[in-house]
Amino acid sequence: MTGLLLLSRFIDRINEFFGRNVAWLVLAAVLISAGNAIIRKVFDVSSNAWLEVQWYLFGAVFLVAAAYTLQKNEHIRIDFISNMLSKRTRDWTDLFCHVVFLMPFTLLITYLALPWVLKSYNSGEISANAGGLILWPAKILVLIGFSLLTLQGISEIIKRWAVITGIIDDPWVSHDNPPGVEEMLKNMPEEQGK
Repeated sequence: MTGLLLLSRFIDRINEFFGRNVAWLVLAAVLISAGNAIIRKVFDVSSNAWLEVQWYLFGAVFLVAAAYTLQKNEHIRIDFISNMLSKRTRDWTDLFCHVVFLMPFTLLITYLALPWVLKSYNSGEISANAGGLILWPAKILVLIGFSLLTLQGISEIIKRWAVITGIIDDPWVSHDNPPGVEEMLKNMPEEQGK
């Protein structure tokens, strides 16, 4: 189990790196959007390429950060029902859902995305919009995003099993504060955090 936990930590580091760094693409999308709007209003000039770049950036943020969201346990769930369950039942439910629902779905999408991306790349597929961009960079984001999500699913299965069997403490301890506040409090010196 030690080797699997090392694998889990390695996967977590990869997705944390991508999850934290992809956030900068939001700023890029906002700046491109603002610049495009200003140029369109002031100079009456526009290009579909600028709109498509915004879509690519949004897609990158959404797809690449999905695994990081799962890692931080910030994905959508029905808390009203989940909170009525015991901790042990929630752990077993998470494990079951990761194995039965998440993994088959992410593996299928990853499997189907590979030929889709290769076909787009090999054909030099271009957007149907006038002045549009090549499509394979956007399509490869689907492959990358679901590959990262598959890896994070493996990591979560390892961690859930380790928590259920008592090998590790639960990394998903529930808190009363938003995640950003919890992280800030965790990084504060002991006497200031009280």
